[in-house]
Amino acid sequence: MSIDRTGRIRDTDDATQHVTSIFPSDTNLICTFTAHANANTWSAWTEIADSAATKLSAATATAPGHVTALVIETISDDNAVYMVELGWGAAKTLITVFRFAGGTKFQRPDMQKRFWAPHFPAGELIYYRMKTETAVADTCTVHFRYHCH
Repeated sequence: MSIDRTGRIRDTDDATQHVTSIFPSDTNLICTFTAHANANTWSAWTEIADSAATKLSAATATAPGHVTALVIETISDDNAVYMVELGWGAAKTLITVFRFAGGTKFQRPDMQKRFWAPHFPAGELIYYRMKTETAVADTCTVHFRYHCH
């Protein structure tokens, strides 16, 4: 098996030298994730959108992209453990999965999850689903760092 060294160098260069953007794109906008109302049950896959109904996928409508970080800004239950999956496209191809909790369980809720996820193609919809350990539809607000190619 041969290794595409030029491709790997290009990918590494792109990972270390790019300008990231933020979603939602302004201070008066929020992005809220909502868990299923049953404990330990994934919510339905939901397209990621901000409070103005702007979708994250609009940012990558014409160019492939990467989500490089997600910052958890607020959580509704400081005593709950949360899990989130991000995916793209009709098949919900996995971008990443992560776990976090409120300050009484792990640490403060304003934490950042960084990851080196595979890129998603231009024009694909980007989704999340979330669950918590409680039998309540817990929520969290987040923002994303992403970049396009």
